[in-house]
Amino acid sequence: MELTFATARLQRLFESQRELCRIHGGRCAKKLMTRLADLVAAPTLDEFRRLPGRCHELDGNRRGQLALDVEGGRRLIFSPNGSNIRRADGGLDWALVESVCVLEVVDYHD
Repeated sequence: MELTFATARLQRLFESQRELCRIHGGRCAKKLMTRLADLVAAPTLDEFRRLPGRCHELDGNRRGQLALDVEGGRRLIFSPNGSNIRRADGGLDWALVESVCVLEVVDYHD
């Protein structure tokens, strides 16, 4: 899958294992890198229905975003890119999502 980042700063963070470890800790950084590698390796988002990480659509003020579990309450938040990725009922057609934009790493439960 094609992967983009919401900000240049976020992209630089994910390009530096050292910085990622400094901010999120070694264990969390390792999981984040695994999740990113999984995103890049998957042809479509539909693959995540079968992979660890509990990929799920968000609602409320985060409607249109998805999350992957990282560690504890932390989630890797991203949104699908592209047009014509919705089903007739308005839901997201995971099999059509071939590109995502990483938005943030956050514990939105706080």
